[in-house]
Amino acid sequence: MDSERLPVPGVIRLPDGRFVYDDTPTPVVPQHQAVPSVVVQHIHQAPPDRTVQRIALGSGVGAGTVAAGVYFGPLLVGVLTAMAANLALLALIAAVCAWGVVTVVRSVGGEDGKRAASSLRRARGRR
Repeated sequence: MDSERLPVPGVIRLPDGRFVYDDTPTPVVPQHQAVPSVVVQHIHQAPPDRTVQRIALGSGVGAGTVAAGVYFGPLLVGVLTAMAANLALLALIAAVCAWGVVTVVRSVGGEDGKRAASSLRRARGRR
């Protein structure tokens, strides 16, 4: 009969397959664990410098400022780093392209190319 019980208390399945309510009280058997449970506790230390958060808390600005500093601080650092990497790559590409153009003009242009390169050099020196 216990194998025919449903997880809903008070409902049983009869041999013919119907479900009925059983109003007889079932004895509550306390379940004891043979092995004591192990509690794993992780202790995390805060980073050594939280000056901005301490100032925000001390000045009475509130937890919103602290949360914004904690959330948007690393986000801002990541965005600025990505932008700097993109700009550095673009500068490298521009320098390589300029070097290539100057080299091609010098080699193909002959005397006219050399004069154009020297006039460019003089124009840059005047700025």
